[in-house]
Amino acid sequence: MNIPDNLKYTKDHEWIRIEGDIATVGITDFAQKELGDIVYVDINTLGETIEKEAVFGTVEAVKTVSDLFMPLTGEVIEVNSKLESAPDLVNTDPYGEGWMVKVKVADPASANTLLSAEDYKKVIGL
Repeated sequence: MNIPDNLKYTKDHEWIRIEGDIATVGITDFAQKELGDIVYVDINTLGETIEKEAVFGTVEAVKTVSDLFMPLTGEVIEVNSKLESAPDLVNTDPYGEGWMVKVKVADPASANTLLSAEDYKKVIGL
């Protein structure tokens, strides 16, 4: 299972990569494997400020729909348009081409409250 050390994680299986005050957010390798084949990603929050742990969209797999939770408070400044025609990128490349949103983070230092790769591994039982 791929759990990159350079990212932060949530207990809800989102990952976040912070560069300055911009964060890229997606779901973890563990989450995409649990969901199975992803057929649709629904994110309609572009331009909105989403509070930490609030829902910013949903991901639909063959058998289930799962909410996406914002790791940190911030404004959604970009949605990955590739996911409209290729939602399976979340399955094949969850930490790369399968990212979901870019967010202008209100307080980048608040990332210190998120899980490290080691802590996330404990959450998922690795």
